[in-house]
Amino acid sequence: MARELSRCQLIERSIIKKYREELWNPFILAVKRYELVNEGDKIAVCISGGKDSMLLAKLMQQLERVSIVPFQAVYLVMDPGYAPENRQKIIDNAALLQVPIRIMDSNIFSVANSTDHSPCYLCARMRRGHLYSMARELGCNKIALGHHFSDVVETTVMGMLYGGQLQAMMPKLHSTNFKGMELIRPMYCIHEEDIIAWARYNDLHFLQCACRFTEQAAQGQGSSKRQEVKQLLRRLRQDSPQVEKNVFRAIHNLQLDTFPGYKTGGVEHSFLEHYDQGPAGPDFDE
Repeated sequence: MARELSRCQLIERSIIKKYREELWNPFILAVKRYELVNEGDKIAVCISGGKDSMLLAKLMQQLERVSIVPFQAVYLVMDPGYAPENRQKIIDNAALLQVPIRIMDSNIFSVANSTDHSPCYLCARMRRGHLYSMARELGCNKIALGHHFSDVVETTVMGMLYGGQLQAMMPKLHSTNFKGMELIRPMYCIHEEDIIAWARYNDLHFLQCACRFTEQAAQGQGSSKRQEVKQLLRRLRQDSPQVEKNVFRAIHNLQLDTFPGYKTGGVEHSFLEHYDQGPAGPDFDE
């Protein structure tokens, strides 16, 4: 007689069976393509309680079980000041998914919400700093965040439309303030719509950002540039289904010789610096 699987086991099985092409394979693709996990790594998987970070935790658990590259993962929850019911929701979901979380308390929401100047940016910066600090105390050399393909595309478009710059989200980067630490994004190739489908299939209900500004936006009292870009991309996708994939390809295929200006290492450069050396690529005016 076949053994009946627990709910957690069924959820785990859905990742590597039903949603293998949508979740597991692109996860492994990113880990290998961008060399995100190395032998001996101790990785702090950062959990906000939302769908993305909770799926990341399950993916990293599975990778730790099957990887031929030995590494260790720990699962950190940084509570920025959630309401008690939201904190409990994270605890309950972690128990359901059998993710052994460690919770660190902070007052980040109250600090970030005390300013009307880029509170979301301030909140994100403070949360990341706290996570780096706790991860280092635990002997970790990397933190893993749940940013996905859709985040990468939206961030690129937002920077161009609202920031006047072509700037992408990197799959990994060195910390500037915590020497020897790295940030990795193992869900870099996973689409948000597939994460939503997985959560719905398993009847999972995760935490949304519970800060004051998000609540106001949900009630029509504020706006989100990211939501505007999501809607824009959704409209464009109706006529051009590949539009998001093309943006993603573009950040991997930058034709630097065609740009009049660029910045690297914080230093601005102009095409005029090398112009008199002759043509470096095809002349698109011919």
